[in-house]
Amino acid sequence: MAKASDDVNQRQSGVGEPYFCEECKRNHTKGKIYKEHLKFAKFKSVDDEVVDDDNKISDLLSKDDIASEEEALSNEIDEIEEENEEKNEEIEEIREEIDEDDLDEGLEDYNDDGNACVEAVKKLPGVGEATLKKLIKAGFSSLESIAYTPPTIIQKESGLGDKTTAKLIKASMEKLDIGFKSAEVVWEYRKNITRITTSSQELDNLFGGGIETGCVVEFFGEFRTGKTQIAHQLCVNVQLPKEDGGLNGNALYIDTEGTFRPERIIQMAEGHDLDYKKVLKNIVFGRAYNSDHQIMLIKEATNLIKEKNIKLIILDSLIGHFRSEYVGRGTLANRQQTINTHLHDLLRLTDIFPDLCVVVTNQVQSKPDVFYGNPTVAAGGNIVAHGSTIRVYLRKGKGEQRVAKMIDAPHLPEGEAVFSITENGITD
Repeated sequence: MAKASDDVNQRQSGVGEPYFCEECKRNHTKGKIYKEHLKFAKFKSVDDEVVDDDNKISDLLSKDDIASEEEALSNEIDEIEEENEEKNEEIEEIREEIDEDDLDEGLEDYNDDGNACVEAVKKLPGVGEATLKKLIKAGFSSLESIAYTPPTIIQKESGLGDKTTAKLIKASMEKLDIGFKSAEVVWEYRKNITRITTSSQELDNLFGGGIETGCVVEFFGEFRTGKTQIAHQLCVNVQLPKEDGGLNGNALYIDTEGTFRPERIIQMAEGHDLDYKKVLKNIVFGRAYNSDHQIMLIKEATNLIKEKNIKLIILDSLIGHFRSEYVGRGTLANRQQTINTHLHDLLRLTDIFPDLCVVVTNQVQSKPDVFYGNPTVAAGGNIVAHGSTIRVYLRKGKGEQRVAKMIDAPHLPEGEAVFSITENGITD
């Protein structure tokens, strides 16, 4: 027992004594852990036996060593995050370059009138490259589009501040000399207004010589009364020379019901002895899949009008998506306000581009409280009635005949016109 006790005392007395490490060629102290020499930290026992304390050493790792490892790991994470931030900055720079390229390409696509409009906006006080890019991207690429648009809409669409927007609108109005004018000036303008023929003399007479530009025309009626047929015919006729009842322009057709048919355009083009390939090429088509998409397409049309020489916008139909998406009395107020805003977007286009004609088709609904007379009324209520400049009701006649009735127009009397729908299009 005495010998065993002496051996233990000798072992304990060996702890703390220096020894020379043959592996790393350095002095160590027995019992002390060196992080960089853990696998070499071996010492001789009293019995001159080499004892490998790797297992013991792993158990004796201090908290400082663990903390230092965590710190190293944290440093690696920080380095990775810094690299990611640098990459994100590079991506943002690339995106900005792409946006600038898109802006340059967009300016190149504009015709001479479009370039002149953009240059006029660029000369407004406080408009730099960044502000100009925001305005063009939001569709405000002319003085008229800025002057006629409410400030809240410009701020929402472009992201500009209140003071900047107010300054731009004021400057645009001053340059355009928007204010009071005599009725004589208005009359001189009205005498030179352009019109689009419908290919039916009776129908043209109902409109006072054709469908005029600078207004919103609404055709409403039951199914199969000729609303979409008239829309197709106008897309062809707007491309005719002015002496033939056209505007030498192109058409933008927004289809909400999936009723646009190029085959019908070809038949109508051949009826006018036109090259149907050229006619189809001059019609810009957009399919609206919901009410929000429909509103977005109208907003995007602002830049297309100058770029593509658009003189006619067809919206077939106006209220179809709204009736299917806003269901129940609880959504009625919200639906009507959204339609009201949408119609004012269309009216604003005719103010910005006086030589543009907007034609919308509308559905009908029946009034259950009407026992005598026609219970059919246009859908959309008073909001649509007030938003349209000219309203025409279509109904079926005998065979191919259709009857158009002037319901509302600020300068035309009530009347009716009979026209036919044939293979070649609209005729008397």
